[in-house]
Amino acid sequence: MAVYNLGSINLDYFYNVPHLPQAGETLASTRFHQGLGGKGANQSIALARGGANVIHIGQIHHSDDNHIALMRDVGVDTSHIAKNDTPTGHAIVIIEDKTAENQILLMQGANITITPQMIDDALGDAGPNDWALTQNETNLGAEFLKQAKEKGCQICYSAAPFLKDKLLSLIDIIDLLIVNEIEAEEVSAALGKQPDSWPVPHVIVTKGAEGAYYYGQDGTHFMPAEQVKAVDTTGAGDTYLGFFLARLSCGADIKTAMMLAGKAAALQVTRHGTADAIPDITELS
Repeated sequence: MAVYNLGSINLDYFYNVPHLPQAGETLASTRFHQGLGGKGANQSIALARGGANVIHIGQIHHSDDNHIALMRDVGVDTSHIAKNDTPTGHAIVIIEDKTAENQILLMQGANITITPQMIDDALGDAGPNDWALTQNETNLGAEFLKQAKEKGCQICYSAAPFLKDKLLSLIDIIDLLIVNEIEAEEVSAALGKQPDSWPVPHVIVTKGAEGAYYYGQDGTHFMPAEQVKAVDTTGAGDTYLGFFLARLSCGADIKTAMMLAGKAAALQVTRHGTADAIPDITELS
């Protein structure tokens, strides 16, 4: 069983500040860190560290191959990451020291230069035992999921950055949907139904430091979050999704997958960085 992830790959630049800047304000950073990011790369690394067999489909600038070394090191299949002359996507992440809340400026770059041929090649061996995953930080996400569904794959959609109309257009083919509570309210308003009645077999609604709800074929469950001192919340949702899907793809039940995903996300936010802060499953006790 494999997880095929069409996902963004970014270079992340982190700046810690005393408080989040206001319009026109100049602040001196108290800390700087650079690392691998992008929702797609983060989720692939979390999947791999959670024990899944993951194949990443993406695009970077031809000079930045060294930046995906972490993906290879943790076991992600990077053979379908292409390279061209478009700058690799990047994000500027501003983090408030006291609260660990953030502001993010995103440049999409090579992430939106995916080609149909790349998808055809990557999904060549995909089938009913596999999962397909994408987010909203690349082009051709909908086409990728529809093609994977035709091959019999189960579909996981990480609806972030949130695009309600896109989600609604795909909802009939989604097997696992993960959204936060604000996004869930918008979807419920659009459908006229609460999450336990959405036409999706498995729904996770995350509530940040409170925990997460599951609605679907396994009933309704709530898993509280572990209480930790966060230093950087960037990538927590990606860590949660990656570990949850990894454990689900490996045969775990819903409650176990939620528990381990919550533990992984809680540990990740106690560390600086994004992809490089994602823990390995062996670190979860």
